[in-house]
Amino acid sequence: MEKSFKYDFIIIGGGIVGLATAYQLLLKNKYLKIAVIEKESEVAAHQTGHNSGVIHSGLYYKPGSLKAQNCIAGYRMLIDFCDENNIPYDLCGKLVVASNEREIYELDKLFERGIENGLVNNTIIEEGRIKEFEPNLRGVKAIHVPYTGIINYALVCQKLADLISLNGAEIFLNHLVEKIDNHSGFATISTSQKEFETKQYINCAGLYSDKIALLSKEKIDTRIIPFRGEYFMLKPEKRNLIKNLIYPVPDPNFPFLGVHFTRMIDGGVEAGPNAVFAFKREGYIKSDFDFTETFESLAWPGFRKVAIKYWKTGIGEFYRSFSKAAFTKALQKLVPAIQEDDLIPAEAGVRAQACDRFGGLLDDFKIIEEPNAIHILNAPSPAATSSLSIGETIANMALERI
Repeated sequence: MEKSFKYDFIIIGGGIVGLATAYQLLLKNKYLKIAVIEKESEVAAHQTGHNSGVIHSGLYYKPGSLKAQNCIAGYRMLIDFCDENNIPYDLCGKLVVASNEREIYELDKLFERGIENGLVNNTIIEEGRIKEFEPNLRGVKAIHVPYTGIINYALVCQKLADLISLNGAEIFLNHLVEKIDNHSGFATISTSQKEFETKQYINCAGLYSDKIALLSKEKIDTRIIPFRGEYFMLKPEKRNLIKNLIYPVPDPNFPFLGVHFTRMIDGGVEAGPNAVFAFKREGYIKSDFDFTETFESLAWPGFRKVAIKYWKTGIGEFYRSFSKAAFTKALQKLVPAIQEDDLIPAEAGVRAQACDRFGGLLDDFKIIEEPNAIHILNAPSPAATSSLSIGETIANMALERI
């Protein structure tokens, strides 16, 4: 096997967080020797490339949490990056809607949380004015969030990849990490094609971040549980039913936002997702199955506790997965005019949801450190929006080490 010379930093994973980390490291020190290792033939092949393309405002996240801090900082950094590099986006705004009186309490709490997170331009929309924003929407009260936008994150990743390559970093595609040996002061990373030596490595492997961590650590208290989010697109002649973005009031006990409508930067309108357990970490279709990965998920005690706690919710999600009529009914709660024939199956995504040993579905970002490594073990939505801020945070942590 070919052996590479030493790097200051190797980043494992060519999604948006890994690329943003490399970019921020180079901004801070252009003389660093950096490599990005990606197992696929292109960057942004998985979570980033299957992203629905929403620029999140920071509305939902607990004030002071890593999610809140990085989303709000990352939002501004992302907008500036796009302006500087001519990447199209649209700050079109969204409505978060209470469909009945029972949801108003949670909606009002969400509005107050937005204020705590600095979103002072959000406004409460009473029932009589909702149709001014979305003529086909049904609800009793809503929050208008003008900060929310839409974008193509794959374009952001391609620009990041171009910039870090121009500034001297190397991107190695088709390199699957197979082994990591930690030594005093450096690490050896063996891939399917090559050996690399590095002072430090940064694990941004997303759906496989726990697997990468376990290559160098005997134990970690977290496992990645894959959840597939399935979508439909509205037929082109029905896109006029949705003006921008429409979200329900989320379940505060479940780390997913519920089925919603998203106008996309290319003009399409996406409806979904549900959230079903995936029997393969990169299982984008219902029939995808990997025995080992499924067994590992089911064997994790935390996931078994999640399954017991949320079994009713899980059954409902699977029912919508196999019943287009049920999926349509969930969408009709927001927009009654939607009909089953208006929906065309669309590409699914898989979310890397971290789960602890005790059955907690981690809501915040999680970063753990080793002498030679930094592992990003949980970076779910809004990681794409937050990526440049997360990358800066990781870059600062990494640079302190050398």
